[in-house]
Amino acid sequence: MKWLEVEHSKPLQGRLSVAGAKNSSLALLAACCLAEEQVVLDNVPNISDIDLVCKILKEIGASVVHNNRCYAINPKGINSTYIKPEYSKAFRTAYYFIGSLLVRHKRITIGYPGGDNFVSRPIDQHIKGLEALGAKFTFYQDYYVVEADALTGTDIYFDCITCGATINVMLAAVLAKGKTILYNAAKDPEVVDTAILLNKMGAKVYGAGTDTIRIQGVNELGGCVHTVVPDRLIAGAYLMAAGVTGGELTINNVLPEQLSSCINKLKEIGMDFSIADNSITGNASGKIKATRVRTGKYPMFETDFQQPITALLLKAEGRSVISDKIYPHRFNHCEQFNRMGADITVKRGVARINSYQKLVGTWVRANDIRAGISLVLAGMMADKKTYITGIEHIERGYENIIEELKSVGAKVKLCKDDDNEIDAKLLL
Repeated sequence: MKWLEVEHSKPLQGRLSVAGAKNSSLALLAACCLAEEQVVLDNVPNISDIDLVCKILKEIGASVVHNNRCYAINPKGINSTYIKPEYSKAFRTAYYFIGSLLVRHKRITIGYPGGDNFVSRPIDQHIKGLEALGAKFTFYQDYYVVEADALTGTDIYFDCITCGATINVMLAAVLAKGKTILYNAAKDPEVVDTAILLNKMGAKVYGAGTDTIRIQGVNELGGCVHTVVPDRLIAGAYLMAAGVTGGELTINNVLPEQLSSCINKLKEIGMDFSIADNSITGNASGKIKATRVRTGKYPMFETDFQQPITALLLKAEGRSVISDKIYPHRFNHCEQFNRMGADITVKRGVARINSYQKLVGTWVRANDIRAGISLVLAGMMADKKTYITGIEHIERGYENIIEELKSVGAKVKLCKDDDNEIDAKLLL
């Protein structure tokens, strides 16, 4: 068994670089299946979710060769469209293989999505969009089958803004016959990044980054070389790490405009910033102030920032209120914070953080990726050591996080129990 040991840290100082976005890379790797030739992706993060997607690609017959963060995917050998349910349960976005495989292979068998479980992550908008194009879904207990002899473009109105469904339907539509228009589409950078890759491959996708995306189907797609967009979610969490320790960090390899809502909220609570073309320096030498946070779809303050900013607001005097209507059950980390001495009440998707309470390290558990980084941040503020289990979630989203944080002064290390004899507290 593994866990992280985090100690109270002095103000973090230095520079960190951000790898490519996990959420974008997962979509781009699946999108490679649409090509007739090799596709090369650079700046892909070396994390466990990427390893699993590559395992799926190899098992269905694609060639995968990688060197550090550069991946060469050749889909010519794909001879199967069966994706094991246990793979789909391990992460959320295996459903992208539906959009990328359906037109050319007619039938996909896949398990239900897993990954971070915020009670439910419905795929109803995926189903709606793909059925509108001509797909047929058959559902079984542990898996479902998607079939289509042909896909035909049409107008599709999403009932809610959803990044995953926008990307999935876009993948399916690029080889569909005729024109597809997606209304109420997600504007996330991952959507834009996927559209850029598809257009490099020869697709005709227009309007990505707006709420209306137009897609003219083409007959085939070729190979290309593409660099994955930087991971703004990791960049934001690192800026908050400067905040919890009262330090100053420069985050390199970022697109600052993608972090506007995060930066503006951090300015509101007392941090200062210096912004260059591809870097952001965050300084937290001042006092952290209580505030109200309401999450929303990009470009609003994103739900993935909710957990780390909750940790930061534990420093504030006065009451802070965080409302997450996107995933109202995404507050399991607050119970863990309370174990460390925080005073947080959660009800109906709203967390109320009462005025600063001294944190004391103890055993805590991460239940998803962003909860994991938020517990690391809390551990940097706490007296005594904090022991974080469930670190497989952190490994799904953060590349070399221990080395990265240690390089700027954090006291964090990986611990293992080879005999698997561990205190019962680890199972909390």
